[in-house]
Amino acid sequence: MKKIIPIIQTLICYLFIVLFIYAAVSKLIDFETFQTQLGQSPVISAYASIVSYGILIIELLISILLGIKKYQKLGLYCALFLMNVFTIYIIIILKFAPFTPCSCGGILEDMGWNEHLIFNLIFIILAILGISIISNNYRITTSKISLIFIVGILFMIGLFQKSQFEKSYNNSFIREFLPHHSNQLSKLNLKQEGFTISEFDSCFVYLSHPSAPLYLLQYDYHTNKIDTLHLEIKKKELPYKRLITQVDYPTYIIGDGSIGILQIGQLNAKPTLLTYYQNIYYNSYALGNNHHIGFVAAEPQTKSNILGVIYPSEKGETIKLNKTSLKNQINGTFDTDGLLIWNKENNHFLYSYYYRNEVIVLDTMMNELYHLNSIDTITKAQIDMAYYAKTDQYKIGPRTIRVHEYSATYGDKLYIYSRRFGKYEEEISGTSIIDVYDYPNKSYLYSFYLYHLPQEKLRNFRVFKNYIFAVVDKELYFYELIK
Repeated sequence: MKKIIPIIQTLICYLFIVLFIYAAVSKLIDFETFQTQLGQSPVISAYASIVSYGILIIELLISILLGIKKYQKLGLYCALFLMNVFTIYIIIILKFAPFTPCSCGGILEDMGWNEHLIFNLIFIILAILGISIISNNYRITTSKISLIFIVGILFMIGLFQKSQFEKSYNNSFIREFLPHHSNQLSKLNLKQEGFTISEFDSCFVYLSHPSAPLYLLQYDYHTNKIDTLHLEIKKKELPYKRLITQVDYPTYIIGDGSIGILQIGQLNAKPTLLTYYQNIYYNSYALGNNHHIGFVAAEPQTKSNILGVIYPSEKGETIKLNKTSLKNQINGTFDTDGLLIWNKENNHFLYSYYYRNEVIVLDTMMNELYHLNSIDTITKAQIDMAYYAKTDQYKIGPRTIRVHEYSATYGDKLYIYSRRFGKYEEEISGTSIIDVYDYPNKSYLYSFYLYHLPQEKLRNFRVFKNYIFAVVDKELYFYELIK
């Protein structure tokens, strides 16, 4: 028996040496993939770069310790700690994380998470057995092993919580992707580009087109029936340039900010015209509740963007301006550009800047409530701007970085479409990235892909419950968000 015990000890050490060297070499062979996989992990993604190098170094150092008889005991303690940390990592993934790719190399990559857990537990038992063979004092050995387990658990829990905080609040620009979160249900050929989703509810999708602004497509996505609705507008003789239509069934709003016209009407009712406003100049607007209309306009003197709201009162239509919420970083014209949308469930206006990682939340009277930041790291607009003296115009150049392309909201969630890639990401043809935020809590939740044909571009989208309609060039895609 005395002759067999040293052989068992040596065999255990060699097993760990083979395991760690094999895992380390496999990671080194495809280190970029290994680092990318760690970057997609919901447990340690914020520290993927440090952890990726640290694991390799530790695995190789432990292998060296186990190969030297004098340091085998220390090596087994280190191996036990590392296997304990790996096991806690897997338990967190299985119990608390929605998904993460495997970050191991070689044959270990083909294991499922449950199989991987069993594999780790076997090697933990082997490490304890090896330590017990070498050690003489049972009580001290038991205390050290217990301490290793406690420290390993606390270390992984702390790392997980810190990583979550870094991703949610500290703008580390590391996305946590949910795989297969969007499932395409159908696709409709719109036959031409330029359509905008004006509304999406439990029955219909309403689409408008700038070339035919007085007509709405009403698409019943349950029966695939399409109807064309005609809208009424006063003063048809005016020089309209850019009529924009929005719908909050049965109400619609149509207007042209270049000539100061806004009118509210009723679909499928006569007379259709309810309210008519004029001399209200704006760039864009969003239809709120109780005929409150939020808008973005240019301040006449400075040309800087400002926010405002039109609302009915005893004196008729009343305009309230908010000149303080949009903060100039350059000249206030382009750097404060953004998209104003309405959240029906919480009665909030949300303004997403195009060129910085900031969103402003406002109430129905356009009073600023709070700000939140997206996970992008650009806090100051980076705009390539040129002045053309002949036409007295500023124009945006190709080096401008657009942070937020488009946004939509439903319930407590804010959905932002971004074309910028975070850490450990590569472009995937035929996909668009949507980042999801719990905006009342100012926190990032997760990201997912909308899948469409390659070379196509997402133009706009709307969310209703767990469904998304998206205009992708000439196609209208219908997706279900899988929980």
